Parts: sequence; C-alpha cells; structure tokens
Amino acid sequence: VQLQASGGGLVQAGGSLRLSCAASGRTFSRYHMGWFRQAPGREREFVAAISRSGGSTYYADSVKGRFTIARDNAKNTVYLQMNSLKPEDTAVYYCAADYGSLSTVVSGAVDYWGKGTQVTVSS
Repeated sequence: VQLQASGGGLVQAGGSLRLSCAASGRTFSRYHMGWFRQAPGREREFVAAISRSGGSTYYADSVKGRFTIARDNAKNTVYLQMNSLKPEDTAVYYCAADYGSLSTVVSGAVDYWGKGTQVTVSS
C-alpha cells in the first residue's frame, strides 16, 4: 500500500483543515488506518485511528472533541477533519496503515507510512 497525504497548510488558531490520505491498491478496506504527527524537536505521536469498516475510532486525548477521522473505502481515502486548531497542533501529519489491528495502529508499529503534510497553526 502506498499512501499520500495532502491538505495541510497555514491556518489561524481556531480555524479548520481537512487532511486526506489517498491509498493505492485494491485492498484499502483490509487496513486499519491512522494519523500521526511530529512537531519539531519532538517524537512522532498518535493522533487518531479508524477500523477497516469505519465502525470504530480512537483518538489521542489532546485532539478528542476537535478532530474527526473518517474513511471512504470506495475512494481508498482516509480523512482527518481538524477543527478548533491550536498552535500546539502545528506539526507534520502522517497517515499510516496496518493490516493487523486497530491497537497496532495506535501503538505506531504499523505496516505502512505515508509522506507527511505540514500543518501550521498561527496564534
């Protein structure tokens, strides 16, 4: 699976962005998907995850209530809707895919990583 994230940009605090991650191949629906982020000088951290069918989602406490992960298996795409953005959300955002389990996605030990997209939130 090849993953390509897009949708990043510069936004003011309180604003919104929607990230997209397009996957290649015909087996997208077999993978649990996730979003991670890495800020300068910090380790990559988990943001959100979604199960194969989209029926289960999981969020980091720092984004719960502000971010929403969703997927469209017909379009081989996973989304991250980000609302009420804060300067501390500034980071490079990466999508990830794992065949095994949702918990594996949360742990970061995933099968595939995409290239990141930069999100910058100004105060």
